[in-house]
Amino acid sequence: MIRGPSASSEEFRGWGLRMYSDDQLQAIHEMTLEVLRLTGVEVHLDEALDVLEEGGCIVNRDTKVVKFPAYVVEQALSSCPSHILLAARDPQYDYWMGGRQVGYTDFGCGIMIVDPETGQLSETTKDDMGKTALLCDAMQNVDVYSTAVVARDMPDSSYDLHMLEAAFLNTGKHVHHIDVSSGANARRMFEMAALIAGGKKELAERPLVSTLVCPTSPLMLHTVTCEVIMESARWGCPINVLSMAMSGASSPVSVSGTLVTHNAEVLAGITLAQLTSPGAPTMYGSSTTMFDMTYATAPVGAPELGMISAAVAELSNYYNLPSYVAGG
Repeated sequence: MIRGPSASSEEFRGWGLRMYSDDQLQAIHEMTLEVLRLTGVEVHLDEALDVLEEGGCIVNRDTKVVKFPAYVVEQALSSCPSHILLAARDPQYDYWMGGRQVGYTDFGCGIMIVDPETGQLSETTKDDMGKTALLCDAMQNVDVYSTAVVARDMPDSSYDLHMLEAAFLNTGKHVHHIDVSSGANARRMFEMAALIAGGKKELAERPLVSTLVCPTSPLMLHTVTCEVIMESARWGCPINVLSMAMSGASSPVSVSGTLVTHNAEVLAGITLAQLTSPGAPTMYGSSTTMFDMTYATAPVGAPELGMISAAVAELSNYYNLPSYVAGG
């Protein structure tokens, strides 16, 4: 492939809160479009393949690989809201998300907990879920409650619904559910929220709950990911497409190379949401970090995570999308 020289290029030397110049962000965007157009993304849900193909993507039904023409991705981005409402049961906690304003949420979804009185380590329960929601409800600096732990004592078929119940009963803030097990349970979850909001239309106007999905790196949208994206878009509830790529493992070792993989995964999910329901509220998410080759872990406290998160915030502003990034 022939690439012409750039007429001019703005860049930064060193590192600061702003990782990349506008020209460098444009270069990452162009490389991302190239990956989406030439390599594509695996999509493991027939209904999603139908929607993407109808929207202009090139679909290989045998390999499940979808290739995204640039115009499809850019049209999808143009239909995304620049700001979204994360509504709360108590309206004083409504959070208007977008632009360069900064809000805070807790981390999740833990599966083990240390009892503060006995020091005993045990699996998390629905009761623990309720207590974390109550704690975050009382914390002034927590703007949105993200499901902090998993209700491991509840049935596999409905644990995520029990988590939502515990959250709604213990906080008046917006609930960001980051562990939805299926599209069917996403629908049941929205039905629960609609009962509180006063109906499906009212829930779309004031979404009391949002969801999070993670593409499987590198470059895959698996079944549940697609189901939750599409169900969220149809209900008008915000969906956070959050990549968890790992530099040196599931993505290139360089920060810029990782950002291209990360960006391709997120934009593929956002495109699916917009083709399902144009104007669907979407977040640009990241918990991408480096791969620790000594301990075979993905450290969320690594300096590279902070660097990537800063770059992702710039990318989301470049696309005029609300962003949700992990902290160290």
